[in-house]
Amino acid sequence: MEKITSDAQYRELIAGEKPTVVVFKATWCKDCHFIDPFMPEVVEAYSDRLNFYEVDRDELPDLCFELNILGIPSFVAFKQGNELIRFVSKLRKTRAEIEEFLDRVVAVAAAV
Repeated sequence: MEKITSDAQYRELIAGEKPTVVVFKATWCKDCHFIDPFMPEVVEAYSDRLNFYEVDRDELPDLCFELNILGIPSFVAFKQGNELIRFVSKLRKTRAEIEEFLDRVVAVAAAV
C-alpha cells in the first residue's frame, strides 16, 4: 500500500471515481502489525475494484482529528471525496472481517 504523507495528497487520492480504502495505522500499534502479513494478498485480491492507501496517524494528526480517527487500525472507504463506510473496532481485526468489510465497500460504492 502506498503511504499518504500529506493532507493535500489524501484529498487528491480520495476524490476519484474508483472507491478508495484508507487504512489508518501507527508504527507502535500491535494490531496494525498483526494485519501486515496478509494485507498485501488482500490488496491484490481487491485491486481491480478498490484503491488502497495507508496513513500513519502520528504523521498526520490534524487529518486524523478531522476524520475522528481514534482506534487503529481504522479502515475508511471513500468515493468522489465522500466517506462511504468505515470499519473500526477495539478488537483485533481478522482477515475474514477485513474482507467482509471490503465486500461491503464494493456493494455500497456500486449503489451510490
